[in-house]
Amino acid sequence: MTTAQIDGVSITTQANVYFDGKCVSHNLTRSDGKKLSVGVILPASLVFSTGAPEVMECVAGSCEYKLDGSTAWIRSGQGESFKIPGNSRFEIRVTEQYHYICHFG
Repeated sequence: MTTAQIDGVSITTQANVYFDGKCVSHNLTRSDGKKLSVGVILPASLVFSTGAPEVMECVAGSCEYKLDGSTAWIRSGQGESFKIPGNSRFEIRVTEQYHYICHFG
């Protein structure tokens, strides 16, 4: 199931811009205090590091990802999600715009 709307949040209006504009997101805080970000990754191959565990939810488009220590690339499309452990890294390959919600913690 794809999240189409997130109610009851505060948003940081200053965008997070990573990798020379290939990834742009905004931070949100839910009324229960949970943090997330909503963004888009343009076609690219990128490597991200995590602090807290994350869940990447695909809102539109698709990607392939590879978790730290794995050799397998896994596809994730609209309505799907994948988990990344805390204090790790993951690689992501995007060939079309990948719209996502990143759930922290």
